[in-house]
Amino acid sequence: MRIIAGEAKGRKLISVPGQATRPITDRVKESLFNILGRRVVNALFLDLFAGTGSVGIEALSRGARRAVFVERNRQALKVITENLKTTGLADRAQVVSSDVFKFLRGEFDEKFDIVYIAPPQYKGLWAKTLLALDGRELLADEGLTVAQIHPKEFASLDLRSLQLADQRKYGSTLLCFYARPETG
Repeated sequence: MRIIAGEAKGRKLISVPGQATRPITDRVKESLFNILGRRVVNALFLDLFAGTGSVGIEALSRGARRAVFVERNRQALKVITENLKTTGLADRAQVVSSDVFKFLRGEFDEKFDIVYIAPPQYKGLWAKTLLALDGRELLADEGLTVAQIHPKEFASLDLRSLQLADQRKYGSTLLCFYARPETG
């Protein structure tokens, strides 16, 4: 696992020992950031169920203004911190030791431009997270929420303020892109 592009390009990242996390493959991560494109530059990025921090760190490397990593696993928190040090991007990062749902109930001074959700598989956490985000003033008006799931997990969700805008399948990974409905 490595940083694909930007100021930390080529730097290797360490993984969380054991099976507690499922890191995104470089192929899927590269495809994700090709889709996000310039939207990442100067973005406020939220990485939920952050694991190794690979996605948020890639965003920082590609010019995100700041990234917030939310994770409750102690080993994963240490790995995120180490990966931020290795890449030299720690000064633009905030690592939060918290349950994602407790974090989402908090108050926020800024709205996030991109929210990335990559929870443990087959527990319905991706849907529960989207439902927790729905209706909150957490996402910027032009913001985007991306859920990384196994294709078998996907189900339509009854959301009020978000709608499925796109889906991309890469083997056993499905990226689901949610945005505010177009008005006008």
